[in-house]
Parts: sequence; C-alpha cells; structure tokens
Amino acid sequence: MRSPERARLTAALRSLKERAGLSLTGLGERTPFSKSSWGRYLTGEILPPREAVRELCRLAGEPEGRCLALWELAESESSGRATQAPPPARPGTAPEPEPQPAKEPEEGPGAGGPSPPRPVPPATTTTTATTATTHRRSWRATAVMAAVLAVTAGGVTATALLLPADRTPDDARRPPATGTGTGTGPPPPRCQGDACEGRDPMNMLCGIGLDTLVEHRTASGAHLQVRYSPTCGTSWGRIWDTRVGDRIELTAAGPTRSAEITDALDATAYLYTPMTRTAPGTLVRACFQPAGQTRREECFEATVR
Repeated sequence: MRSPERARLTAALRSLKERAGLSLTGLGERTPFSKSSWGRYLTGEILPPREAVRELCRLAGEPEGRCLALWELAESESSGRATQAPPPARPGTAPEPEPQPAKEPEEGPGAGGPSPPRPVPPATTTTTATTATTHRRSWRATAVMAAVLAVTAGGVTATALLLPADRTPDDARRPPATGTGTGTGPPPPRCQGDACEGRDPMNMLCGIGLDTLVEHRTASGAHLQVRYSPTCGTSWGRIWDTRVGDRIELTAAGPTRSAEITDALDATAYLYTPMTRTAPGTLVRACFQPAGQTRREECFEATVR
C-alpha cells in the first residue's frame, strides 16, 4: 500500500506530465529514464530518483521546489527516517537520571586497604546526548514539511496534494487568489488569441474562469467536455474515463486540434487537446473517435456566446 507521502508525490508528477503534454514514450525520449521506468514512477509503484523529479519539472516549466519537497517527504518515509521522536520533557523538568552501577564494597585492611571508587559519568550527559539524537532524527521530516508549507504559502495551491492521483480537475491546478480588496488576485493568462494557438491550456493558465460549452458521456463510457476561456479567447477539448486508442478532435476558427490516448497511463487521467483561437459567435465542433473499428464517431457542436 502506498503511503500518503508517496501518493501526494505521484499526484503532483502526473499533473506535471499532463501539463508537459508528453506520453510515456515522450518522457523516455526526452529524459535519461526509460518509458517503463516512468510508468512505475507515475503509478506510484516505486519512488522515482530525485533527478527524475527535476527532469519532469523542467519539461513542464514548473519550479522544482514544491515537488522536491514532496520527494523529500516520500523518500524520508520510505527509508524510515521520518520516525517521530518521543515527546520532549517539559521545560524546567530535569531529565530522569540513568541507573548507576552498584558501588563495589571496599576491601578490608587485610587486603591492602580500600580501593578508590570508580568514576561514574554524570547521568545528564548520556540523557542529553540521547535527546539530541532523537531530535536530529525528527528534524529532517519537520524541516521538509515546513518547506512544503512555505512553497504552498508562496502561491502554489495545496489542493492537488489531497486529490486522487488519477483525478486532478482544472481548478486544483489554478494558482489561488491572494487576498481580497487589495487589488491582487489570480495571475493573468500567459497568452491571448492567436498567441494561444496550439498551446497547452493549463500551462498557459487559461483554465481560470472558463466556461463549459459541451459536456457529454459517450457510448463507450468516456466523458467529453469542450472548454472555452473568454479571457484567453480560446477553446479546447478534454476527455477522461477512456481507453488506449480513443481520440478527440476539436475544430473552431483555427486549425483542428486533437489528442489521443497512447498508453494505459493516459487512460487513467484527463487528456486535453491544444487550444484553438475562438471568438464569440464561433461554432465549436468536437468529435470523439473511440478505439476500434466497430464503434462510430460521436460529434457535438456549440456556439460561443
């Protein structure tokens, strides 16, 4: 059974994979780690190396601080270094002394007089050293947790850490609004209109304040949505509960954009098409093509208002 620390790290890594828009094969081609290794890392089967976490952050354009802090927690738990120390003694209370060895009886005059007593080390020295050791053991886990909280407070949402690894909605990846009435809020999108054509909607922060134009469950059981961002002036498609080989195509004012489920890992997560420029009044058409030759294509349309 995966630990909570491992599950949080796995959820974060899967979110980065989606943002990077890469399949397992793509990750294997762009990093020193193989496709099969990435499969085990992203399902939580094994703990990835620290360098693999850094590589995925680089590909997704994500600052590595939060994921490395999550990796430290998972690695600390896996190696047993996260064992909690016993509660320290209350302030002002002297530590309980260790039992001292019994003093040997003095020899009588006939044996040459009494022997000098053996020196006994102070009990407080041993107790203090033991306490310091246990405190050092717990310090690492405490410091790493503080790092996670510090990065979260700096503008990275913690919601994604609490969600199942295979279900991370758009809202969970939005940077949180910071304060009210101070003129601050969610960050602006990184592109608009033509500049967004073919770009990833989550990486460009176009998932903030979006509208859902179409939502449908297909005959094969997959879920399909067509999303529209008034701020970015774009639309895109999203599918989940899919099978390997399923495909979605989206057409609006610009080129047709598509995405296909290429492996089992893609089938357990959300898959997005790249964005296409969309203005009010535009007819958006999404077509779902199920895997296999015996199933029919399903298409849906909506007009942006």
